Amino acid sequence: MTVLVTGAAGFIGFHTCQRLLARGETVVGVDNLNPYYDVALKELRLRTLMGLPGFRFVRADIADRDAMGQVAKANPDITGYINLAAQAGVRHSLTAPHDYTHSNIEGHLVMLELARNSGKCRHFVYASSSSVYGANTKLPFSVDDRVDTPISLYAATKRAGELMSHSYSHLFRIPTTGLRFFTVYGPWGRPDMAAYLFAKAIIAGDPIKIFNNGDMRRDFTFIDDIVSGVVGVLDNPPKDDGVKPPYHLYNIGNNRSEQLMDFIGLVETALGRKAQYQFEPMQPGDVKETAADITAIQRDVGFAPTTPISVGVPAFIDWFKSYHGL
Repeated sequence: MTVLVTGAAGFIGFHTCQRLLARGETVVGVDNLNPYYDVALKELRLRTLMGLPGFRFVRADIADRDAMGQVAKANPDITGYINLAAQAGVRHSLTAPHDYTHSNIEGHLVMLELARNSGKCRHFVYASSSSVYGANTKLPFSVDDRVDTPISLYAATKRAGELMSHSYSHLFRIPTTGLRFFTVYGPWGRPDMAAYLFAKAIIAGDPIKIFNNGDMRRDFTFIDDIVSGVVGVLDNPPKDDGVKPPYHLYNIGNNRSEQLMDFIGLVETALGRKAQYQFEPMQPGDVKETAADITAIQRDVGFAPTTPISVGVPAFIDWFKSYHGL
């Protein structure tokens, strides 16, 4: 199978490409190397992929219809689509809103059109986010919950992607599956996410900002478990019974919500240093707690996360120290 993976130089995209290549798939990776965070990290991920057999890379913006049309024309053997390219980050959406509509809405539409016009799409898998649950207070979050109260533009664009995908599954019978990721961390992780920010501040001797005065819980999910879910979903497209659209939505989480301070404590232990804390109020667009109900993906795909934070955090710190030459 040939799989088009967008966001191939990103955190989840990089690991997904590696997993697919390791099992013998051909991967067409697309990324525009967006400077939202350090491009050097993306370039290093990409160089790692370029050394693997079966990998083809195209530098392109998924919202560029002409560029993506050329990708499709040059790779007519694509049958699997994994759209992980997106403008990420809740807080950044407060100051750069147009970046989100460009990548997460226009870009997602371009990808759906690519799959529709190919005539060969076996399955279209895409990244959503736990952020779509917004102001919901019922825990754990279930894919059956209503999600019409987003509290950030980022969340709103991710929900828009889900609705657009549903319409394409209904109209054109394209099998689509959205994945609501819950706080992903691990080696090669993004510098704007919690684990990396905490480790960087501790090493530098800077205080770490802890929002809501530390009263936060997150369903921290290790990257290897996430990728197992992504690939497992790709292999199990929704069936088209001719009645309901061939459309699925799943939560991918660790199925266990952890205290933020416990997570920080593991980072401290792995680094062998104590952090300085700077307690802050809740940030706009943020939520106090996330917890994933993964019943649906367990039932349909056999997804079973195996990495507790006591194992995942030290693995991340080992990579972090190596990457920074510590």
